[in-house]
Amino acid sequence: MKTASQRKKDPELVRRTLLDCAMRLALEHGPAGLTVQAVAEASGVTKGGLFHHFPSKQALVESLFADLVEKLDADIDAAMAEDPRARGSFTRAYVRATFDDLPQGQGNPAAALYVSALAEPTVLRMWADWFTTRLARHRATDDAPILEIVRMAADGAWLAHLMREDGAAVPDAAGLRERLIAMTLSD
Repeated sequence: MKTASQRKKDPELVRRTLLDCAMRLALEHGPAGLTVQAVAEASGVTKGGLFHHFPSKQALVESLFADLVEKLDADIDAAMAEDPRARGSFTRAYVRATFDDLPQGQGNPAAALYVSALAEPTVLRMWADWFTTRLARHRATDDAPILEIVRMAADGAWLAHLMREDGAAVPDAAGLRERLIAMTLSD
């Protein structure tokens, strides 16, 4: 068996492992369970190694959130690529991604992670920048007031789901999703 000094160093693999362990801990134990010590132990990396990749817990949280947004971005791009209609395609993809994040009949730990991360001003700025950039990119197809209303309604449904104490889905979430998507198709 090779010792740590004999193993080939793969910084990107170590960074990915740290992020994956951080995500798992945050989902299992909530944002409070996301400590530097817990992430280091779960990943088999020293705290010094963790700090080599993420100079602070804040940097780790920001990277974790950036990972979530990158996945959302990829999901939206994939949905848009399959959409035969350009007008409203970003909004439809956004609605689908938002509602896909609403599990039926149970709480959503990923949503809780999003909300707790959004309480951080730098992470909130990251989200605002991402959203502003996406809206600017799709201005030609998704700038209509009705499409803005649809996106806001999807955000409201997502937040309403998160706030339900019983963890149950928003009543008729599937129907609401389809009504919102239908609104994007009207001319």
